[in-house]
Formats: sequence, structure tokens, C-alpha cells
Amino acid sequence: MKPLITFIFSLTSFFFCVSLLPEPGAAAAHNDGVYIVYMGAPASLKGSLKDDHAQLLDSLLKRKQDALIHNYKSGFSGFAAHLSAEEARSIAEKPGVVSVFPDPVLQLHTTRSWDFLKYETSVMIESNPSSDSNSTDAIIGILDTGIWPESESFNDETMGPIPLRWNGLFCNRKIIGARSYGAGENKSRTPRDMMGHGTHVASTAAGVEVKDVSYYGLAAGTAKGGSPGSRLAIYQVFSSQNGSHGSTVLAAFDDAIADGVDVLSLSFGSSSFLEQEFINDPIALGAFHAVQNGITVVCSAGNDGPNPGSVVNSAPWILTVAATTIDRVFESDVVLGNNKVIKGTGINFASIQNSPVYPIIYAKSAKKSGVDENATRNCEPNSMDQEIIKGKIVVCDNEDSLYPQRNKQDEVKKLGGIGVILIDDELRGVAFNFGTFPMTVISSKDGAKPDIAAPGVNILAAWIGNDTVQTLKGKDPPLYNVLSGTSMACPHVSGIAAAVKSRNPTWSPSVIRSAIMTTAAQTNNLKGPITTEKGTAATPYDFGAGEVSTTGPLQPGLVYETTAIDYLNFLCYHGYNIATIKIMANTIPDGFTCPEESSIDLISNINYPSIAISNFDEKAGRRVNRTLTNVAGNAKTEDAKTVYNISIDAPAGLDVQVVPDKLHFSKIDEKSSYQVSFSAANPLKKDVFGSITWSNGRNKVRSTFALSSKSGSVALDKK
Repeated sequence: MKPLITFIFSLTSFFFCVSLLPEPGAAAAHNDGVYIVYMGAPASLKGSLKDDHAQLLDSLLKRKQDALIHNYKSGFSGFAAHLSAEEARSIAEKPGVVSVFPDPVLQLHTTRSWDFLKYETSVMIESNPSSDSNSTDAIIGILDTGIWPESESFNDETMGPIPLRWNGLFCNRKIIGARSYGAGENKSRTPRDMMGHGTHVASTAAGVEVKDVSYYGLAAGTAKGGSPGSRLAIYQVFSSQNGSHGSTVLAAFDDAIADGVDVLSLSFGSSSFLEQEFINDPIALGAFHAVQNGITVVCSAGNDGPNPGSVVNSAPWILTVAATTIDRVFESDVVLGNNKVIKGTGINFASIQNSPVYPIIYAKSAKKSGVDENATRNCEPNSMDQEIIKGKIVVCDNEDSLYPQRNKQDEVKKLGGIGVILIDDELRGVAFNFGTFPMTVISSKDGAKPDIAAPGVNILAAWIGNDTVQTLKGKDPPLYNVLSGTSMACPHVSGIAAAVKSRNPTWSPSVIRSAIMTTAAQTNNLKGPITTEKGTAATPYDFGAGEVSTTGPLQPGLVYETTAIDYLNFLCYHGYNIATIKIMANTIPDGFTCPEESSIDLISNINYPSIAISNFDEKAGRRVNRTLTNVAGNAKTEDAKTVYNISIDAPAGLDVQVVPDKLHFSKIDEKSSYQVSFSAANPLKKDVFGSITWSNGRNKVRSTFALSSKSGSVALDKK
């Protein structure tokens, strides 16, 4: 069994950047184009403001009949339309308008993994429940590239009748609904997946068990989703590699809320360099209203890492998922002249000899006259001499961001090279599919051998049946394919969330998130520490709460319920005024106002399953409060009576005190609160991490904490 090596595509950072907030209704209007007009809660819930939406639309359509693209009216209120910059600025000043912003383009974040999770994250619970039950009836909404319904992963023979609570379109008993979105010439007429990504994601989340599958013999075994008994509702928001518009994603959120899904899974988002404020972020806005309607929203963290602050989809009402590796490695090794083997990774089916008979050259040695050396080292287009490259294996660095590995492969192939050895520590943990052209990825440590003489994370799930890109020459299209990225991590958690919802149908999204986070593991499958892609010890900035468990969330013992008041206070602390919040929220308790002393520092006090503190002052210290709810036992028996004791794991130099140190519960749904005090004798020289764990001998409820002395950040973590 190979050890788990954490490969984080996007660091699960605890920190949100703090920026100056626009005034309510402010418009980021610079050019003519499509704008999203966000008007908060649905008109049916807005009382005196319910006519604002209709009046704005009527006024717009009288001037421009074909301006409207999408009208949002089920889960929230607003519309998307073709507007001039001046019209956008004018609409932003109208009553009931929260924000007006240009329609952004979002990008995809591109089986044995379930057995691996079961092995790696076993926990002590009461009755060893299984997450594979086919009797579940949760509905998982997949926003992606559509679906290939003929795949055996979506066979509905064992499924019962469609739940009566389903309000959407009907397909079959497994894929109970499918919608397609688009506009103009790009409008897709069918939700059929022509790209493969959505099919892969959907089968990872809820595919039924299919035995004896592989990708041309690789990753052979049984493919199954995290919740095989769950239903799938498909919302095709991508129809090409060019991305999806935020207005389309909001339309899918609006329909999904009305249709009645239980979980929403989104394996895409904006770039970490382009992430917007919440009121200008389509995913954050759609998720905000979905959660208010009892829907758990699971999103991928992005693939811009591993760099600090590269996480996306980080709103606190979203369960954000990073990616780790499993114990599957596709080796594509390099054999040296002395027969020493250097381990490389990659998927290729090259017809190349195994003996070391091919000459090799470092790309830099083939530099064209007048070309920058760095460009040649990285095998950039038009940087290498064809006569020198022809017939050789070429060693390329991978330090540039403009040309991905596929471009380097194409360039070497075009010049007559017969293979590529790519040097990249971060990509070393991911097996990319290089087809029939010999290519492998090795570490920089191994790459420092100038005398190399010859060449030699990963999730299997359903694939589209008419593929040409991933199909080998002379072979039929693969029915299953291997992909990597946080796109593949996200549906794992979506499937687990659906299994938890099926077992506990009354649990709120925040309770489900707490169950998943507090039962996560912090060790790999060999019980050693989780490491980064470079082999160093990982921190909560890398893995959040930890590696998800398939069984632990079904019986977490205690949960942190983040209430509607917590989310409203979060918006207050983040700088939004009460007028804007009242428009956004579906319901607001009578008399609710923002606290007079609202500040970023107070965000650490919302009832979240983890604790993160920025701007920590060792002299003043910091105190935070949390409330736990007992969800173990039966209300009619004595099973619910229990006592939990605290254990603290704190770094040297940080004093952590918890009061009280015991929590007593006598019935199910009973709540109990505690306070955590942090102090230090000296200033923190770096960010520090630790945890507090409540245990009653059967259940362990773990909360990660992170402290930073840095200011200008908001602290909340994700997994």
C-alpha cells in the first residue's frame, strides 16, 4: 500500500482578503454588455418590494425587447440582460437593487477512491453504518457539462419511484431531471454531455456500482459513487471549453432551488485572481439562497494552487473542497544508462522500447540563436533547433505558466523528438494522460541528473460514449476515464453529503457540513502525517479540516449548527449594512440589527466547526464562543445521556484554555456552549495551528484552529 501524499491543487486557506465594499446597488459598469442585476430574496417574500423586480423588467423591455437573457424569480430575485454601462449604473440606483455587475465567465476545475477513503478514515462509531446504501433518496444537483445517460453508472433498474417532493422535469428513476442552458448560437438543445466532465463528476457522486471497468486496462476495478442510491438532477451550464457565464449558473441555481434538490455540486469557479465580493459573485449568491432553502452546496476549491490564498468559492455557507491523492500511482519510469530507474508519473500507451537505446538532450542545449534561454529550457514554441531535437528524448523544465505540458509535448513532437521528460515537483503527483506519445513527469531532484539516457491522483469514473480526444488510435471510445483536480474531489464530498442527508433528512446544510468536517482524518492511510506535494508536513492551510471520512459523518455525535443569525452577522461583520442584508435574506428575525461594534475580528465568533483568528494580539488575547448540539441517541431512550471531555492540541508558545472542560447532554437536540481563550507570552512569529477535540469514548468531535498575527484578513477555513 503506497502512502497518501497530499496533492493540493488549491490551498484551503483560512483567510479572505478584505476589500472596501461597494455601497448597496453599486454597479461595476465600465462597458456595454451583459450585466447581472441582483435583487436579493425572491419577490414573493419581499413584501412591499415585490413589485420592484417586475417594474424594472417592464421598464427595460419597453426600451429593448430582446435585452433579457435570464429572469430569476424562484430562489432569489433579479435578472441578466444586455445593458449599456449607463443603463447598468442607472438600474443600480433603483429601489430593491443590491448589486449590478458584468456577467463573469467561470471555468471548470479539472473506482477505488471510495474504498481508499473507507480504509483511510475508519473511525469508532456506534453501529458501523455503511454509506453505500441503495435505499437512499437524496437528490444531488450537478451543475456541469451535462450527462451521458447511457452509461451503466446511471442504470436505474434498482431504483424505486421518483420522490414525490421532486418538482423538476422527469427523465428516469436515476437521472430524475436534466436541464440545459445557453443563449443565442451557443444554446445547447440537449443536456447530453459532449465534454465528459459532467458525466465523470456525476458518477463519482452517485454512480451505481459497475464491476470490471478501467481506462484501457488502467485503474481496473469497480466504479461506484459516494451515494449510489441517490438521484441525480443535471443542470448543463457548460457546453464548450470556453467556460460558463455567471448568469447561466444563477439560472441553474434558481431552477435547482425550485426543483427541490438536497445537495448541489459545483466543480468550477472563477480564478483566484479574479474572485469577487460576495454580492458580485454568482456562485456565492446562488449558494447563499440555496442554503437558506435547506440545500447543502459543495464546491471545488480551484486548481490555482498550491499557493497561499488561491482558494475560491470560499463563502462560509459553502462547503469548499480541496484535492488529495489516493494510493494509486500511474508510473511512467525513466531508465538510465546504468539501468537505474527514476520514478515518473503519466498515462501513456507509447510503443517505445524498454531498453535504454534512445539519445536524450536537455532542451537548453538545443537553443536557437537569439532565443531566451528560459524559453528554451521550458520547451516553448519556436525556441529549439529542430536538427538537434530530432530523434531524441527531450528534458523540459516546467516553470512557465503560459505553456502547459501539452504544448511542450506538441512542440517536441513537431520537431521530430520521440519523447518528453518534464521536470515539475508539483505535477509529479498527478498522472496526466499523454496518449501514445512517450512523456513522463519527474521531480527536480531526479531531474538534476545530466546523463539521463532513456525514458522509462487519479479518479476513475464514467465517460461519454462518443469521445475522440481520450480515445486511443484503433480503439473504441473508453466508457470510463481517469481525471484529476478539485473537480474530482468535489463530487466525493457531494456524495457523502447526500448519504448524510438521506440518513438524517431533517439536518440543515450547516449540520451536514459540521458532521463532515469534525470527523475528518489528519493522517494518511499509513497513519502518518499528511504531506504536501513536495513531501513537507501539511497544515490546515493545505487540507482544511482533514481528509473526508465516508462513515464518520453519519454519526458525528455532536454538531455545530451555523444559524441564519450567524450568516446575517457574518455579513454585518464583513461590512454590509442592514438595509442591504434585509433585501438579501429570505427571512430576518424581528428586531435584528447589525451589532454596533461590527468588525472583521468578530467573524471568528460565528458558530463554525473550526476556529480561525486573524490580527491576533498576544497581549489582549482572544476569546471565542461555540455551541454544540447533541445528535446521538434516541429521544425516547436513555441513549442520548452522555458526557464529553475536552482534549487540546496546541503549539508551543500558545496557551489555550476551554471552559467548561466537560459538556453534559441528557437528550437529543440538547445544546451546550463553551468558550475558548487564546493567549501567548510573546508575539507569534508565524501562523500557528492546533485543535480541540470533544470525546465521550465513542465519538470524537474535532475542531481545527488557526491563528495569525497578520491584519487585513478574515479567518474561516474550508475542506
